[in-house]
Amino acid sequence: MQEKNSYRPQKFAVVGAGPVGCIVAAFLAKGGFDVTLCDVQTSLLEPTLDPGIILTGADNFQARVAKTTTSIDTLADDPPDVVIVTVKATALPIITSALEAFVTEGRYVVSWQNGIDTELVLAERLGKKQVMRAVVNYGCILDGPARVKLAFHHRPHYLQELDPDSRRAALGICQALTDSGLDTQHTDQIRNMVWTKTVNNSCMNPVCAVTGKTMFEVINDPIVFSLVESLLKEGVRVARANELMLGPDYYIDCLDYIKGAGHHTPSMLQDVEASRPTEIDYINGKIIEYGERAGVATPFNTTMRSLVKGLKA
Repeated sequence: MQEKNSYRPQKFAVVGAGPVGCIVAAFLAKGGFDVTLCDVQTSLLEPTLDPGIILTGADNFQARVAKTTTSIDTLADDPPDVVIVTVKATALPIITSALEAFVTEGRYVVSWQNGIDTELVLAERLGKKQVMRAVVNYGCILDGPARVKLAFHHRPHYLQELDPDSRRAALGICQALTDSGLDTQHTDQIRNMVWTKTVNNSCMNPVCAVTGKTMFEVINDPIVFSLVESLLKEGVRVARANELMLGPDYYIDCLDYIKGAGHHTPSMLQDVEASRPTEIDYINGKIIEYGERAGVATPFNTTMRSLVKGLKA
């Protein structure tokens, strides 16, 4: 049951007008909140004002944001209560430097992203009190500017503050998201949840990226799927060696979850097809890094990281 308190944010900025950002912006706008959508590409922003963001699939509705901007710096003129960062993790250093200008006491930034330790990149410059981390459970693809298809939407989502002093603010942000229809629960297990999701992503995302296959096609190719299973087992070993809690039935549950994904094109394959940088360093790369910390070999993750980086090159 959602805890309530007196902190009630009203103004949100969403950084990134890709599919993930459009979804959270659309829900918040539908919920009556003041939403500014930020992206460097004007072609992605223009339709979010008129006719608005259009969601189809697991959720179906249309909503207009209040404002748009191509520069985070302009947010300093009328700072939002909460900034939700939805861009690829590779963009975090430059975004964090822009947020420093106005994210001070009483304002917060949420990493609404894939990958391990994205929140720590933000906190290094902004401070732990200002930063929160979310785990998001929907799969989506951009059909065109401000048009998003949701392949699945598994509520709820989860959010946690990095500093205990910001708990009240985290609860208020969860309530605002939930009131908008983007059901979000507060948790004290976000790090375990991040790893639970990332190990899942680490075994399917790079395989799809390298083979060009959808998740359904990978699942139904026994030879390729054996690689998915090997990556999954390796990720589980690294997580447990670092005392991260995935749960006793995680391996079986993860396989069941993967097998129900259908003809979804995961984000890493979308990035490869669009010649964009991938998040391989924040997914498989982090598993390699944590494997080294615990003395666990990661040959499958190391191979997949090399292959995906080779595609990017």
